[in-house]
Amino acid sequence: MINKTYQEGKDVCVVSFYVKRDDAQKVEILGDWNGWKPEELKRKKDGTFWISKRLKKGNSYRFKYLIDGHIWENDPEADEMVPNPFGTTDSLIRV
Repeated sequence: MINKTYQEGKDVCVVSFYVKRDDAQKVEILGDWNGWKPEELKRKKDGTFWISKRLKKGNSYRFKYLIDGHIWENDPEADEMVPNPFGTTDSLIRV
């Protein structure tokens, strides 16, 4: 799940990413906003992993999840899936 919270009068949007994976020990997100460096999501008591990012409005960002260090996964709630140079797709979010 993806939740976008636009802040009135500011040029940023708080985007919260949620991943429900009961079989995962660790979930990381990588994307355009961080130079594709892994950022670990926090785990809630119900097993949902989450992270919030402040992203500049008016931009699009590619991203992917990395599950347990070896499973690449897109977000089904992303605004779009776009091809990448590796022959697969990336999730795309517009803010």
